[in-house]
Amino acid sequence: MSDTKSHLIPALPSADPQTWLGVMGGGQLGRMFAQAAQSMGYHVAVLEPADDCPAGQVAQRLVNAGYEDTAGLDALAAQCVAVTTEFENVPADSLSRLAQYVFVAPNAHGVSVAQDRIAEKSFFVACAGKSGVMPAPHKVIASHADVDAIADDLLPGILKTVRMGYDGKGQVRVKTRDEVRAAFDAMGQVTCLLEKMLPLAYEVSVLTARGADGESVVYPIAENVHRDGILFTTTVPGPNVSAATATKAQDAARAIVAELGYVGVLCIEFFVLTDGTLVVNEMAPRPHNSGHYTIDACVTSQFAQQVRAMARLPLGDVRQHSPAVMLNILGDIWFDGESVTEPAWDQVVALPGACLHLYGKDDPRRGRKMGHVTFVAPTLEEAQAQLQAACRILGIPQ
Repeated sequence: MSDTKSHLIPALPSADPQTWLGVMGGGQLGRMFAQAAQSMGYHVAVLEPADDCPAGQVAQRLVNAGYEDTAGLDALAAQCVAVTTEFENVPADSLSRLAQYVFVAPNAHGVSVAQDRIAEKSFFVACAGKSGVMPAPHKVIASHADVDAIADDLLPGILKTVRMGYDGKGQVRVKTRDEVRAAFDAMGQVTCLLEKMLPLAYEVSVLTARGADGESVVYPIAENVHRDGILFTTTVPGPNVSAATATKAQDAARAIVAELGYVGVLCIEFFVLTDGTLVVNEMAPRPHNSGHYTIDACVTSQFAQQVRAMARLPLGDVRQHSPAVMLNILGDIWFDGESVTEPAWDQVVALPGACLHLYGKDDPRRGRKMGHVTFVAPTLEEAQAQLQAACRILGIPQ
């Protein structure tokens, strides 16, 4: 295919011809991206190998192909003026191929760093002078000899696969070298990273966005609670986050996104330790589960922000107009013993400030993200009270 579009700046939405944006991946993040893009007048094409997917249900076009399928990639590039990704494990080589013809945000470099825990940790260390934060002490484990050489002060720790880990997958807590060796063997002796366990007070995520012009914005700091490695709730403003911690985290995020040369929405997770120290954990090169509250509680949602960045429009106002608590909805709540029952959504949406978002997945499974509910209220205490009421309705332990 020709390189006729490589230097064009995506136009504002136009009916004739219609302006198309592309997204790699057909999950719920792609679905919410498509809805935001369509609300701004764009048409959306999704590349996804699955026939029925959340994003494909709402996009104007589904390119039914694998993420490395050259014909599919070329079809997406021919249709669109810009392409993004909705998950971090899309092959970086595919993004590089697309970038020969269209504007791609984020680019292959930013995604490839986030795909590999070793590269990610090395990047965090390299830019610590500018960001002011360091990752947890860590060591690469690629052989039994590496296990034998573990320093005493790295244990207890968490052994993580270098690639493809998310929602607690590919992670094992270990206390001794024998446990590290057993976990390493159980993971098939793939290259892993051992991270020292630190005295964690709480976790925050910092959602930032950077435009192609180098301008960046940072959303309010979100405080997260996980269960079984999966995000359970996000509360904004974070009830435990001090003004000094918020400023330090936001400044660090701006430094990291600039050092990466990134364009688009980037979520960076930090640990706040019991002594107040801020430690950078990991980053996701895309909109993030912890940023879903922005749809209902901010002037510009994280998905509309991604549209703006990839279309090279001015970034939007990140102001939060209402305190918010987001609750992840997993497939577990459909199950009462072995029977499957639709949750009482009528009771949930009757709660003041409840905003229900379901992802179009017709196969509830335990641990599968099926949707989320965001509670917005005049005060954080009111939002938290509605969250508790929803948990009682849905049978979710608190």
